[in-house]
Parts: sequence; C-alpha cells; structure tokens
Amino acid sequence: MRPAIYGYMRVVGIEEADDESERVKRELTAYAQREGFALDQVFTENIRCSESGFSAMLDALKHHEVKDIIVPSLWHFARLPGLQDAMRQHIEQETGARIWVVQGRRA
Repeated sequence: MRPAIYGYMRVVGIEEADDESERVKRELTAYAQREGFALDQVFTENIRCSESGFSAMLDALKHHEVKDIIVPSLWHFARLPGLQDAMRQHIEQETGARIWVVQGRRA
C-alpha cells in the first residue's frame, strides 16, 4: 500500500476554476503515483470558499499520519519568492511535513 500524500493548490479565476482544478488534480495524482504515493485529499484555496484551504491542510497534517504535501509550484503558496519560502518553512516547522513541488520535475 502506497503512503498517502496531500495536495494543495490555489485557484485564481472564477470562470475556469472547475476546469483548472480538475486539470491540476490529474497532474498531482500522476506525479504522486510516479513518486510512490497515493494522492489523498487535495486542499484548494479559492475566492469562492470562505474556509482557508491552507489552514485546513495544516490542521489535517497535525491530526493525521500524512507527512507529505504535493503542490504544482511554489506559486500556489504565494506569488513572492520570500513569502513562498516563509510558507514552506512554516509548514515544515509546524507539521514536520515534506513538500514536493511538481514544477521543474521531469515526467
């Protein structure tokens, strides 16, 4: 049985949100399988939802056995490189989780 990995993504556009979300989920699933994981829950940050996907992901990491997260790119955490690093460090320090980044990896 493959270990579980959580996904996280940020969806920006309202019009394309569902299509983009499904495309990214397929990409995350394929990458997770290549790396020996089973993609479990995907936490999504978007303007249509009042609950923070980031906070929900942190809570899940603290209360479950999953210790790996996959993101399409660090842009999904933030647009500014300094903030991307800060969010990555926050996740790692708060939960001990390892972050896998799809962008820049070969299929």
